[in-house]
Amino acid sequence: MKVMLMGAVVAIAAAAVPVAAQKANAVITKALADPARADQQGDDARRKAAEVLAFSGVKPGDVVVDYLPGAGYWTRIFTGIVGPKGHVYAVWPAAGAKYAEKSLPALQARALGNVTAEVQATNLPTSPKPVDLFWTVQNYHDIPNDGAGEPALRAFDTAVFRMLKRGGTYVVIDHADAPGTGMTGTETRHRIDPAAVKTQVEASGFRFVGQSPVLRNPADDHSKAVFDPAIRGKTDQFVYKFRKP
Repeated sequence: MKVMLMGAVVAIAAAAVPVAAQKANAVITKALADPARADQQGDDARRKAAEVLAFSGVKPGDVVVDYLPGAGYWTRIFTGIVGPKGHVYAVWPAAGAKYAEKSLPALQARALGNVTAEVQATNLPTSPKPVDLFWTVQNYHDIPNDGAGEPALRAFDTAVFRMLKRGGTYVVIDHADAPGTGMTGTETRHRIDPAAVKTQVEASGFRFVGQSPVLRNPADDHSKAVFDPAIRGKTDQFVYKFRKP
């Protein structure tokens, strides 16, 4: 009898996983299809938005930090995913205030009820409540620049670690540099060796969960700066997922 009961429990648990994944994917699909995003939707396929969001595990009710959100592409998707019980913090560090001059007013003008968009008073990220997901896209390689080096990365990753709930997720998406290059191309090519990112983030206490290959491009030989017309918009990118134990 015990064996039968245990088998039933395992079977139910196994069945629940795909059901939960299906529900999450349905929420993501609905958020992406929102007519309010009509101006963004032409970029969804190139960014592999559905795939990377599903990989992140973001879900309704989550508290999300979209760090250095640019024009708010991801913020405007997250708002539909986390829903009224969740919240999205779209934040720029104090040192990056100039990058928010146009984007911040435009994002605030949308009056999204579950979004707080702001330039923070500090350079290290903070949040008023524990966070489920910290999300940063094509920004991590900038942190060690201007001579800041590894200490800046340690401070940043430690700040993210403190913000996250236990079991919270940290997603880093960035332009890949060639294996073995470390951080040598962060200022010139605006790329970073994925292995260097993994080492840095794990050193702050995170556990590496895995990676998604959806943004990889084997045709990119990593020799060009990401703004080079020959490769811009088609760079080899990595999607890394970490978790706070």
